[in-house]
Amino acid sequence: MNLLLQPSICKPKSAISITGSKSETNRLLLLQALFPNIAIENISNSDDSQVMQKALSVSQEIIDIHHAGTAMRFLTAFFAVQENRTVTLTGSPRMKERPIKILVDALLQLGAKIEYLENEGFPPIKITGQKLSKNKFSLPASVSSQYISALLLIASKLENGIELRLEGEITSVPYIKMTLALLNEIGVETSFEGNKIIVTPSVSSRAQSRGQDPIPQTLTVESDWSSASYFYSIVALAKVETEITLSSYKENSLQGDSALAEIYKKMGVETTFYRNKITLVKQPNFKQETLNLELNKTPDIAQTIVVTCLGLGIGCHLTGLHTLKIKETDRLEALRIELTKLGANISVTNDSLTLEHSNIINPNIKIGTYNDHRMAMAFAPLALKVPIIIQNAEVVSKSYPDFWNDLKNLGFEMAEI
Repeated sequence: MNLLLQPSICKPKSAISITGSKSETNRLLLLQALFPNIAIENISNSDDSQVMQKALSVSQEIIDIHHAGTAMRFLTAFFAVQENRTVTLTGSPRMKERPIKILVDALLQLGAKIEYLENEGFPPIKITGQKLSKNKFSLPASVSSQYISALLLIASKLENGIELRLEGEITSVPYIKMTLALLNEIGVETSFEGNKIIVTPSVSSRAQSRGQDPIPQTLTVESDWSSASYFYSIVALAKVETEITLSSYKENSLQGDSALAEIYKKMGVETTFYRNKITLVKQPNFKQETLNLELNKTPDIAQTIVVTCLGLGIGCHLTGLHTLKIKETDRLEALRIELTKLGANISVTNDSLTLEHSNIINPNIKIGTYNDHRMAMAFAPLALKVPIIIQNAEVVSKSYPDFWNDLKNLGFEMAEI
């Protein structure tokens, strides 16, 4: 499905309810599979979370996770500790190009049994569940935080827990802290000092060894901050003063992308927290300047930010983006191609992006989405400036199935072509 987004004007005031964070949901789904007495509310309705739920509930020997990178990483660790079960994890052609060797090597250090079925270092992989008694290992600190979180999530079920040493400068600290905070919520003791992370065998795990059930509890997933980014962009690009209220959000969020509130202040958007809701308000007569941001803790919002800068006619220099090259697509290269089509002067390296300021945006450009939900959603707000065509618009279902309906409710005009 290709969508033509006509030049649109937002309603002055709107309210949107966004489902739970995909990041929190997938972590809690795995913990729920390990500790069945956990209940979860406000689960994400994203494709990725549905894939995760299905994979954790079926008994098949072959599990296809399609494009869901988080599921591939988390499930690799999960099935490695499922004794007396053998599972083959596979996915889409793109998934078979996304590296998993660092995570597999770490699990092998712990005593796991995992084989590559096609190309060394990439899915599909065959996992034979084992009891893992080793607990000390190291990883390069610059790796994707999903590798680290996958290991931390299963740690409380290991006989001796985990002691992980990260070598070098740590990437995406907020996502690691999110994982540890969720473990703490269910009673698992953790510590994160310097470059060493320790997760102990949980109270629940010890209780189970005595034939007792874990203490029942219900955890509520906070709404997704990455999804909120597109509304920050919309408010920033709106031609008139615009106010959008989003729910449900916490002022002291576990999600690194909550940095949006501070980042978008620099683009004229003020954020107010009130009763688990945030209200975004466009500030009048805001002076816009070139942005210089280090995003190694929040790489998933880079696409939204650079497109917002293009729409505002300002430049930006974004760094700390090395993990974007192994996402659903090479996001840096995808941004370079699509922004250039729109008339932007942009350059990228392996970990950075530079956009020159310009007041020209070419209209009626077909934006390729590369099977990447964030490409579709990041470029959509440009319809406030020029008509734009989003190709394969249905890809948004990976993280935000209601996205196009929510934009219609804001006043966006669109038609399938």
